[in-house]
Amino acid sequence: MAKRKRSIELVDKNIHYDVEEGIVKVVRFDPNTMTVDVNVHVKDQKVRAERIRFAQLPKNIKILVRPL
Repeated sequence: MAKRKRSIELVDKNIHYDVEEGIVKVVRFDPNTMTVDVNVHVKDQKVRAERIRFAQLPKNIKILVRPL
């Protein structure tokens, strides 16, 4: 059975990008499922937490997260 990797906390790196709704801040990366937990903020208020696929991130954010 394959060994599971630990998720990588990214809160301290302060990685974020802009979308139509507001700002998306990256919280954690899970290399097992290749997903990223993000918080969506509108006008400096946390609106919701989401889990999105790594492939859906903008290219410049993928470089910062960069799974090993």
